[in-house]
Amino acid sequence: MSPAISLVVIAVIAMIGVYVSWRAGRLDRLHTRVETARASLDAALVRRSSVALELAASGLLDPAASLLLADSAHAARSASDGRELAESDLSRTLRTILSQPDFSASLHGRDGADELLGELEATAQQVFLARKFYNDAVAVTIAARHRWLARLLRLAGSAPLPEFFEIDDFVTPAGAEQRNTDMPHLAT
Repeated sequence: MSPAISLVVIAVIAMIGVYVSWRAGRLDRLHTRVETARASLDAALVRRSSVALELAASGLLDPAASLLLADSAHAARSASDGRELAESDLSRTLRTILSQPDFSASLHGRDGADELLGELEATAQQVFLARKFYNDAVAVTIAARHRWLARLLRLAGSAPLPEFFEIDDFVTPAGAEQRNTDMPHLAT
């Protein structure tokens, strides 16, 4: 083989090595992004359950609604297996309580009600966004792992395939007016 052809072969092999290294690095960065997004989602979910517990203990709700909300918030906070179901139950409980007839009117003017509902709205938005970012990161990571080179060379190593986190995170009562956005709003 001539020296020129040898140099071309060496250059092609080096370029393939650089590409494989880049692809492996990208997979590693994507997995890191999924882990970071999951930690952010977990923090948002814990904050939402904390605000729900605070609302339950505030005395702003009737005793039955307070007990139901506290139970759902505690179950969501302490769930390890079936967390998606527990978080969806908390969303449904919040939606049920907030959709009671004259709910906003009954809280109007009560000390701390507006602040607490504003905080609940903010946490609902954070959960919505954190879940969206997490699921987007999972989708990109799964797509990258399914590329032929990543599968052939097992570039993901022993990292588990990330899973989507699907919950009912819509807290606004059905039919409530949205203020020109796809984000949930509680205040009317």
